[in-house]
Amino acid sequence: MKSIIQNARKSKGMRSRELASLLGVDQSLISKFENGKRIPSESQLIQISNILGINLDELMKAWLMQKVLGDVKQYSFADEVLTMVQEELASYHPKRRFDDLSIEKTLGEIDSLKQQLDQIRTFENHRITEALELEYTFESNRIEGNTLTLRETDLVINRGLTVSGKSMREHLEAINHDDAIHYVKELITKDAVITKREVLGIHNLVLRGILPEEAGRFRRIQVMIQGSSHMPPAPYLVEKQMEDYFIWYERNRSSLHPIVLAAEMHERLVTIHPFIDGNGRTSRLIMNMILLQNGFVIANIKGDNTSRYNYYEALDDVQTSGNKDSFIRFVAEIEKQSLERYLSILK
Repeated sequence: MKSIIQNARKSKGMRSRELASLLGVDQSLISKFENGKRIPSESQLIQISNILGINLDELMKAWLMQKVLGDVKQYSFADEVLTMVQEELASYHPKRRFDDLSIEKTLGEIDSLKQQLDQIRTFENHRITEALELEYTFESNRIEGNTLTLRETDLVINRGLTVSGKSMREHLEAINHDDAIHYVKELITKDAVITKREVLGIHNLVLRGILPEEAGRFRRIQVMIQGSSHMPPAPYLVEKQMEDYFIWYERNRSSLHPIVLAAEMHERLVTIHPFIDGNGRTSRLIMNMILLQNGFVIANIKGDNTSRYNYYEALDDVQTSGNKDSFIRFVAEIEKQSLERYLSILK
């Protein structure tokens, strides 16, 4: 692994002190990585992969091999242990991904719908996109209690008008969410991966002008989720759990079906509940960023009472039972409906 890091750094014409600065570590630590005296932490490994443009899977394999060898080679029976591990892996059969078999069926139907969409993408136009994005802003805010109608949301965002009887917060929620969608689309054009910077940037737009002192910042106090038995982690645990969140994303973003990845990233962020406010909107934006990056359409969860109840029930089921199937199935069904509607508009 040491040669992989060193060769990639040199090929970019980067000095070790520059890499150290980008990683936020001492230059001597980079030297130790490159001479094999130390190995990076998993979060540092992901940063190195992104900075130097190294394939994360290849870097992770080399890292894990070095880590395992470092743990066992000091023992005289290391060969026996490695042989035992090989035998164990040979008989290892991963658990079926979903307990709910209907999820695989729905994912197959979604893939078929996406193939149909890919064949007629030339019929897409910005007017359709803007109309659907407006609906998404309306519904996402309605889930959180915003009382602007779809027409009023349009007047606020596209005409700059003030709606009588509606609060300033409701106006800002509409404008901010629209700006956040544009920011997400900008990230997609840059082929951005999801890091702490992107999540905080999205959240900053969601709460801009509403809670300016909390916008783009992890919470520093304990919170409770109204109507849920789930207790989010204490504030001093948030930073570490968010670090684990990004590590999980990097590990899985190339191997999971995009629908499953999007649903998991939404659920995991809401479960951590890293912000004072705006967790739901930010999580849905992250979910839809992943879907759009992979050629799908916005999964627009409705804000009516029935849809909102089903949405919260699916989330609560994950948070209380630990079984992800209910929420993955919920997101898959929403995406399937969104694709079917989008295809009917284009045809």
